[in-house]
Amino acid sequence: MGDREADVHPARVAADADVLAADVFVDGDARRALDCVRSHSWVELVVSEPLLDDAESVVEALGDAGLAADWRERVESLATLVEHPEGDHPALAAAYHGDAAHVLTYDEALGSARTGMKLKERVDVSVKPPDGFATLFDPERLYPEVVGGEYPGPDRDPRE
Repeated sequence: MGDREADVHPARVAADADVLAADVFVDGDARRALDCVRSHSWVELVVSEPLLDDAESVVEALGDAGLAADWRERVESLATLVEHPEGDHPALAAAYHGDAAHVLTYDEALGSARTGMKLKERVDVSVKPPDGFATLFDPERLYPEVVGGEYPGPDRDPRE
């Protein structure tokens, strides 16, 4: 599937439901990783309805229905929504159908070398825990390739 690799966009990111929920409740790696995405208008978070449903249920279970609804509305306003077949893994499918180069997850099985080899047969995607993404993702280096020109720094407040 060589064509698929050419379509992958280096500034598109999918985050698993566990990462999306951790961003809401914990000031840690998930928030740091997603703040990097939210801080740059040219970096896209890719989501799907099943992915949002999963994360919303976690946010509701740990918080309440109002928080979950507000969270979902905010994410939907910022993210690129894609569709994928029922039964697919929500974060992987969102990445695949959204041409994302990155998947953020705490699921160690998804980040294993064995899974990585299987994924490479279908799509060129990097699966990392949020701390790995936050450490390795370099907007300054990527900006000239994605947007062009000199990197101006973050152009959005990730907390707005």
